[in-house]
Amino acid sequence: MAEGVVARVAPAMEAVVKVFCVHTEPNFSLPWQMKRQYSSNSSGFVIKGRRVLTNAHSVEHYTQVKVKKRGSDTKYVAKVLAIGTECDIAMLTVDDDEFWEGVSSVEFGDLPALQDAVTVVGYPIGGDTVSVTSGVVSRIEILSYVHGSTELLGLQIDAAINAGNSGGPAFNNKGKCVGIAFQSLKQEDVENIGYVIPTPVIMHFIQDYEKNGGYMGFPLLGIEWQKMENPDLRMAMGMNADQKGVRIRRIDPTSPESAVLKPSDIILSFDGVDIANDGTVPSRHGERIGFSYLVSQKYTGDTSVIKVLRDSKIFIFDVKLGMHKRVIPLHSEGRPPSYYIIAGFVFSTISVPYLRSEYKDESEAPVKLLDKLLHSMPQSPDEQLVVVSQVLAGDINVGYEDIVNTPVLAFNGKPVENLKSLASMVESCEEEFLKFDLEYQQIVVLRTETARAATLDILKTHCIPSAMSDDLKS
Repeated sequence: MAEGVVARVAPAMEAVVKVFCVHTEPNFSLPWQMKRQYSSNSSGFVIKGRRVLTNAHSVEHYTQVKVKKRGSDTKYVAKVLAIGTECDIAMLTVDDDEFWEGVSSVEFGDLPALQDAVTVVGYPIGGDTVSVTSGVVSRIEILSYVHGSTELLGLQIDAAINAGNSGGPAFNNKGKCVGIAFQSLKQEDVENIGYVIPTPVIMHFIQDYEKNGGYMGFPLLGIEWQKMENPDLRMAMGMNADQKGVRIRRIDPTSPESAVLKPSDIILSFDGVDIANDGTVPSRHGERIGFSYLVSQKYTGDTSVIKVLRDSKIFIFDVKLGMHKRVIPLHSEGRPPSYYIIAGFVFSTISVPYLRSEYKDESEAPVKLLDKLLHSMPQSPDEQLVVVSQVLAGDINVGYEDIVNTPVLAFNGKPVENLKSLASMVESCEEEFLKFDLEYQQIVVLRTETARAATLDILKTHCIPSAMSDDLKS
């Protein structure tokens, strides 16, 4: 064989399985019931320890998951062990021993380099048998993961990734798995751009599961930062010519970082890696990558060393990394939505799935909600954004029928922190009137006695089994 030619090894095709899922999504407009179920097909592959990996979005809101081996006619019921929403990976297993007979598992390889050949194997639309597409790695960078709304390391490849390919493995030319196919770029002026979740992210998910017996997620620094590229800004902040870093704008008061870091601190390095003025750090092969990559490689609960410049002095802090809570959560993590009903007023909490179900896209939400989504930081760990999602018409609420998705600020003069506290305040209220202060200086006043009596009638009219969701009853 001529030198420089690498023998291609056939990938472990037998390890690739087809995943069938029946999904039942929550209905955010009518939170006491579910939407009509629908089915989807995707791909997955077998790894060591009698486990199967696929995408989180392939089994989201699942009521039943089945897997089928290549060349087999039997679908086996699978059990979901963990769903990693941020990294879009899920882990399944099958209890039936028959499924595991003669199944090979994939071996993982290292992060590939640019121009390395990759082969994506899966079950995309357009046929029933296994399909193979090949291409090369065209980019390695921090990508926006659509499903998890997070930013993690990703590979861009020029092989076609179609619906149904999701969750299938990407192999290198040595037959080792280097990633999981998970999304493609659907834009008019783009062709053949597919994205792959690389091995470092997959290993993080698997080790996280093994270490904690469940999925804990990727830690984040609970801060917002600003680039320090402007020389006047650097001088004003007291930085030397040889110092580089990023300035902290705001800190999430509920995060562990808030105990030691302060706004206007300059972060010079994270775990000994110097951060440039544009927020990047060196990665391999002479590329640069956002420093959030260093944070996402750690595990929740790990400590890291952060070096900051404060008032021209250098401080070094050990910071324990945690998950970053948001006022408007990015996903419901499979839980049904919470709701509370009094006198036809349906109170609920805002999350990104809620906004997506109420508006075409979360960016079309009302300005106040959008501002909270993009810029709000929680003031306490239990904070939720409570809204009147709709008013079920009845004699008691005449004149209030057109209130929709309006945030609730206070009840009888007390601020509303979350839905549970609102429900218990209303339930235990002994005053003559229930008074709700809403956003935009709107108020709602109801007589307590008649409101409680009317609730039962309205529940009966709309066939609603309970005035509150189960999670508020405990």
